[in-house]
Amino acid sequence: MQAGNHSTIFCAQDVRRRFDRAADSFDDFDFVHRVTREGLLLRLEPMSIEVNTVLDLGCATGAACKPLHRRFRGAHIIALDVSARMLRRAARRRSWFSRYSLLQAEAGAIPLANHSVDLVFCNQLLPWVTDATLLFAEVGRVLRSNGLFVFAALGPDSLGQLRDAWQGVDPGPHVNPFPDMHNFGDAAVRAGLRDPVLDVDRLRVSYTDADALFRDLTGSGARNCLAGRRRSLTGKGRFRRMTAALPHVHGERVIELELELVYGHCWGSGQRPTVGEFRISPEGISRRS
Repeated sequence: MQAGNHSTIFCAQDVRRRFDRAADSFDDFDFVHRVTREGLLLRLEPMSIEVNTVLDLGCATGAACKPLHRRFRGAHIIALDVSARMLRRAARRRSWFSRYSLLQAEAGAIPLANHSVDLVFCNQLLPWVTDATLLFAEVGRVLRSNGLFVFAALGPDSLGQLRDAWQGVDPGPHVNPFPDMHNFGDAAVRAGLRDPVLDVDRLRVSYTDADALFRDLTGSGARNCLAGRRRSLTGKGRFRRMTAALPHVHGERVIELELELVYGHCWGSGQRPTVGEFRISPEGISRRS
């Protein structure tokens, strides 16, 4: 799942800086994160699992920690993020009696012991990871046998209208190349995780104008961090042509974009396959409608 050319590889320092800058505004602009966070929590309700340690991987401002604590009473919640400013915001959510720990680290190098986590909760981190195979491998390493990995991401149909509008005025990369959901299933299999299940929802988001759209993207840290992006400033004329090309509802100023929401879960096997070893075929991955 690692990108094959420079235009689809993230600059890790830029990603960290973007989310550092967005930390103070994030909770006001995290609408998509809230939707998929609630979707993940809903999907956890019927799961029967004994949980003592939860890893919130890519926790941002820690909004999932409190509902996870309510769902798994007495569990130790480890909130991990690459952004120090996001973690400072997360620290403000902690009560004196809560069992929360904050950990600044890269998702591809989780500083936790093998098989030490019962549940990994990962909401909208995958769209910002260059090599998701490495992330799944790390999850497979820290997850105990029969532990649970739940995640939400964006699929390739997300922001297609914005991508098309940019392509009409500038061939450079502007929108993340979101992987197909079966790529996530493949990464889970390669990591030795078992029984992956994925499902897809659709979400339409409307904005009163282009300014509102880009305020939302900036406030949530979702601006262009692709390594192959244009480094010079985007001219006002090019930006106006791009916004004019965005789909407007019924000829009005309202802009409507579509997001493909991918949800998935899989289980820890307690052991990782050797190189070249696979336990099931990705074609065997089930899909819920």
